[in-house]
Amino acid sequence: MEWTITADEPGKICLMQGNEAVVRGAIEAGLNFAASYPGSPSSQVLGLLGKVAKELNFYAEWSTNEVCALEACIGASLANARSLCAIKQNGLLCVADALHCGAQHGVKGGLVIITSDDPSAHSSTNEFDSRYQAMSADVPMLEPNTMQEAKDMIPYAFELSERTRQIVIVRLTTRVCHGRGNVVLGELPEKPHPMTQVGEWDRLTCVNYLHKPMLEKLDRIQDIFETCPYNHYEGPENAKKLIVASGTGHLYCREVLKRLGEQDSVGLLSLATIWPLPKNYILQYLRSAEQVLVLEEVDPVMEQNLEAIAGKHKLNITFSGRSTGALPRIGELNPDIVLNAVIDLLETPDIAKKESIEDTLPIRDLTFCAGCPHRATFYILKKALKFEKNPGIVVGDIGCYIMSSQAAGFWAYQACNAMGSGINLAEGLGQLTAYGLDQKVVTMCGDSTFFHTVMPGLVNAKYHNANMLLMILDNSATAMTGFQPHPGTGITAMGDHTQAMSIQKICESIGCDVTVADPFEVEATSKILRDLLKQDGLKVLIMRQPCATLMSKQQKKGLKVYVDQDVCYGDGCGCDKFCSRVWGCPGNSWDFTKNKAMIDPMSCVGCGVCAQLCPSGAIKVEGGDTV
Repeated sequence: MEWTITADEPGKICLMQGNEAVVRGAIEAGLNFAASYPGSPSSQVLGLLGKVAKELNFYAEWSTNEVCALEACIGASLANARSLCAIKQNGLLCVADALHCGAQHGVKGGLVIITSDDPSAHSSTNEFDSRYQAMSADVPMLEPNTMQEAKDMIPYAFELSERTRQIVIVRLTTRVCHGRGNVVLGELPEKPHPMTQVGEWDRLTCVNYLHKPMLEKLDRIQDIFETCPYNHYEGPENAKKLIVASGTGHLYCREVLKRLGEQDSVGLLSLATIWPLPKNYILQYLRSAEQVLVLEEVDPVMEQNLEAIAGKHKLNITFSGRSTGALPRIGELNPDIVLNAVIDLLETPDIAKKESIEDTLPIRDLTFCAGCPHRATFYILKKALKFEKNPGIVVGDIGCYIMSSQAAGFWAYQACNAMGSGINLAEGLGQLTAYGLDQKVVTMCGDSTFFHTVMPGLVNAKYHNANMLLMILDNSATAMTGFQPHPGTGITAMGDHTQAMSIQKICESIGCDVTVADPFEVEATSKILRDLLKQDGLKVLIMRQPCATLMSKQQKKGLKVYVDQDVCYGDGCGCDKFCSRVWGCPGNSWDFTKNKAMIDPMSCVGCGVCAQLCPSGAIKVEGGDTV
């Protein structure tokens, strides 16, 4: 909520989402510059900053990709600006080169990276642990345990960055980003952090002789972390049973210990300074411990580092956590998982463990929204490839259309790697068609992904005249993460209108032959696609149709789609419930009282594609505007 992040009411308690708390913290720190590329679970950070940027006199942008975002923040730092870069764990991998070089040359104005990990990969293809990047780049990393800390740590991180002239990473996880908690507001600055003119001898240059000073910075930061106010301990003195937690593990553990009434028998050490670890601070609790349970998200990073500290000081401690089976090796923590691990630590068999209910829950396939143009695109593609003598090869990419590897997209994909990689995988396969691979090669990307990382791959494919088809699924939005704008939309994060970049013209300027089609015009687009598959060389097909959810937000009146049940043959039709079973749009349902097809008026957005596919012509379309 915008009012909570701009309210000038120090001391007021607000219920805030973790992402909102981060934004509030950045504003309290006097933010000058913010840049991001959309990525769940932290997409709301830049979205909120963009809405209030003009009011509070700072700059915010949705960058073309994460590398652009971080490098723009580094540039802003040279002018002593406080800059914030918000990216998810995959994005942190994308910026590895810029991060490692930035860590070596350091910063001038404070630079904070918000990285949001996604344990259990709720909105990701993997659950990469971003702590490895901090360790590799030799930069400090903080992790808040509560929503209050999510706010308070941002000004602390900026101050630490400027004090040590180093990039600081703040790690969030999904439940912190999207969870809510009480936050006490701090004071808002009268104006953003003061910037300075860039001096003739100011330098942010990555050269090898800065490697040693970079390591010395890390040593200094480790000393600072020994007295960090966000590390804290609760429990008995000289606890023999100790739990070390970070992030969500802290709150889950406090809840479990309270439920079990064991707050006074087990020590709970909560660490916010997760790299580098404050060794001396930790040792004062490890020296008395005999058993240590480590609660952390994703990988046993802290567990292994604590074992190393204990081993170096010859402490006889039994550690348990992600690597020992005390916690699952994959997936996010939850209160029941932590409860069971604590019960094992306490060695109290009289306390019943919680059994997982995951195996008893029905499996629900992921699917496209009602009226999604991607469903029509992959139906047309799948049918077109049936005309070829050998099965085609379809390579996917990252976006809503990743679901096309499942039933939603008629099992179209054979491969999908990282964002922007589809064009390059397909280029490699396309070159092999001159060496005996007798299959059509097709890849696709979304419009936002095209700007993100596909353009260099398209240049490479054209340069080498790859034998392949690139389908660009242009739905006019970064739909998967919340309809953020991109260079093709003509609007910025701050609401300014700018010249929209034409994907078609960009492809043509590279030298590609470009065709534009509408996936909702099934017959015409099917013919276009079959003709393109017959041609050799590199082809580009833009499938242009706005996202149905985006259009519904704009309140455009759709077509009225309904089933004439007098015409529908129901179970007697040879299509075997094609509309609801195969086509699978949420708007296509089944009337079990009459054993006839029906349209769910609450779900249907009026795209009318199912009417083109019904073999009996029972689905009717009338009125409205074309979608």
